Amino acid sequence: MVLDYVVLIIYALMMIGVAIYTKNRSGSVNDFLLAGKKGLNGWMTAFAYGTTYFSAVIFIGYAGQFGRAYGLASVWIGIGNAIIGTLIAWLVLAKRTKNMTARLQSKTMPDFFEKRYGSKNLKTVTAVIIFLFLIPYSASVYNGLSALFETVFNIDGWIVMIALATLTAIYLFFGGYFATALSDFIQGIIMIIGVILMIICFLNHENVNWDISSIVNNPQLTWTTFGSSNTGIYGSTVSLLSLILLTSLGVWALPQTVHKYYAIRDKKAIMQGVVVSTAFALIIGFIAYFTGALSVLFPEVSAVPDSKVIPEMLNVAIPVGLTGVIAVLILSASMSTLSSVSLASASVVAVDIYGSSKEGVSDKKVNIVMRVLCIVFIVISVVLAILNEKFNITAIAYMMGISWGTLAGCFMGPYVLGVIWKGVTKPAVWSSIISSLVLTVGLVIIFGYDKNGWACPLGTAIKSGIGVSPMIGVICMVFSLIITVVVSLFTKKPDDSVLYNAFEKPIENEIK
Repeated sequence: MVLDYVVLIIYALMMIGVAIYTKNRSGSVNDFLLAGKKGLNGWMTAFAYGTTYFSAVIFIGYAGQFGRAYGLASVWIGIGNAIIGTLIAWLVLAKRTKNMTARLQSKTMPDFFEKRYGSKNLKTVTAVIIFLFLIPYSASVYNGLSALFETVFNIDGWIVMIALATLTAIYLFFGGYFATALSDFIQGIIMIIGVILMIICFLNHENVNWDISSIVNNPQLTWTTFGSSNTGIYGSTVSLLSLILLTSLGVWALPQTVHKYYAIRDKKAIMQGVVVSTAFALIIGFIAYFTGALSVLFPEVSAVPDSKVIPEMLNVAIPVGLTGVIAVLILSASMSTLSSVSLASASVVAVDIYGSSKEGVSDKKVNIVMRVLCIVFIVISVVLAILNEKFNITAIAYMMGISWGTLAGCFMGPYVLGVIWKGVTKPAVWSSIISSLVLTVGLVIIFGYDKNGWACPLGTAIKSGIGVSPMIGVICMVFSLIITVVVSLFTKKPDDSVLYNAFEKPIENEIK
């Protein structure tokens, strides 16, 4: 156990070292947000994308909960993440986003919306939405880590959350995106080594019953079935498909993942990023969900809550000395996500609201405000995570689901179609954002009452409705794409000057 703590301490010191090393690389807003004028190479951007994509939520929340529920079929979520959420996303969006944001000189998603569609109000509204709905996602990451350390190290969850928040705040405050990207590269390597060691330990655990006939005859442990029940819209087939689409398609419109395309260097870096990020996602996603599926073969975890499945498996199967390495794996996945989410949230308020509130705000002041807001966002997220843990407000996986689903539902059409199609109009963007927010709230309430009966209390209905958040998120994403197209066809096209600036304006080092 002492060795495990030594590993954790070394990791913490390494992250502080990254902050010190990169503190002179974030002097301006552009440096803090985009790692300077040159941008990043493909390897660093790919690891930044992958480590932002996968956090403690996938290991503790999704792999534990849905791996146990769907067995080997849950691996399709990881495969979908690699193919749809990474490979196809990079091929469709990376070059287009890099070129368009360079033409528009936009540093954030709200800034992109303002300049792409010519609306300052649109920038303000999207900034507020991003800040608010990234908070529950960040909180879910803290809760996932809390579950791990409480089970494996017997450390109170709130202590873990505060310690992690402090460490994340230090290297993000001093180093900005370059520090995040550099630490992501290191953390990505740790994640790959960690998941390989973890799966080896699980496969060699002495209590696992490797009776081939029992695996073949168990309907949950197949590649072709989606579980053992199909009960209406809440059936396991629809639920699993919803999870695949939410976690794979949702990242196409999330500000913290889209931001990675802004700072990539050139065409060579993009091609490197496509290959490296896809391979990374396939390794991490596949092993994470495969590990969750193995939980049905571990008698020690048969009666534990979903959030404790993976931590208990670590407790019984990982030998002393490797526990610290595996904990660092999940810490790495989480810290990279937390820093990216915090940076995305703080930047939209500092750059898009404070920086645009009045004329003459200096770059230095915006930079300072952005650093402070990173800390503010981290504090709010930790407080929400502690409250969620204390009062058992909702499950880890569903906090992430409601966050991803709402943001992707609002921005899927406006962003994805906006970088591809000149015909997207400002009214279509407003229609997508407003209707997706209304639809999310409405579906949470409707599905909640439908599951519990229309006489149940509103609070009960909302809590149950949030439990269907993956399906709600998918509905909102599809709706966003449809309404964006339909409204665009019947409303006034953007001004020629706006379209020229977005699609045709010559820029230095345009990626062909």
